[in-house]
Amino acid sequence: MHLISSAKILLSFIFVAGVLISSAANAAKPIYSGGKERAAIRGYDPVAYFTEKQPVKGSKEFVFEYKGAKWMFSSQENLEAFKDNPEKYTPQYGGYCAYAVARGTTASIKPEYFTIDDGKLYLNYSKSVYKRWVKDKEGYIEKANGNWPKVLD
Repeated sequence: MHLISSAKILLSFIFVAGVLISSAANAAKPIYSGGKERAAIRGYDPVAYFTEKQPVKGSKEFVFEYKGAKWMFSSQENLEAFKDNPEKYTPQYGGYCAYAVARGTTASIKPEYFTIDDGKLYLNYSKSVYKRWVKDKEGYIEKANGNWPKVLD
């Protein structure tokens, strides 16, 4: 009888540990780094959004590790600007889709769907999501700010 009780306790412990480990494994990372590049903003240069007002593909020649993610840049100058002030150039909500964060979840992004508002970079999942986002950007930013970083859990 005592052996069966001990086995049940052990199995319960293993089950709970498994649930906790799988929950941790399913939690989103603080910086979205998806795509084949496995880099922040899918390998696009975060500084270029501000200096060139468009997405510019980064180079494997100019890479910097920040907040557990690989960031790629189109030039040494942009890499240095990021190093000097990464918070200025890091996209909001870890680079996840800003609209998704406003809705209480996370989603990947397409680098070409972006806005810069009040000096901050926001990325979106798709053209249709981007169109919804810009219709009430301020409202979505307020909601997303309230949801971030809780949506990572």
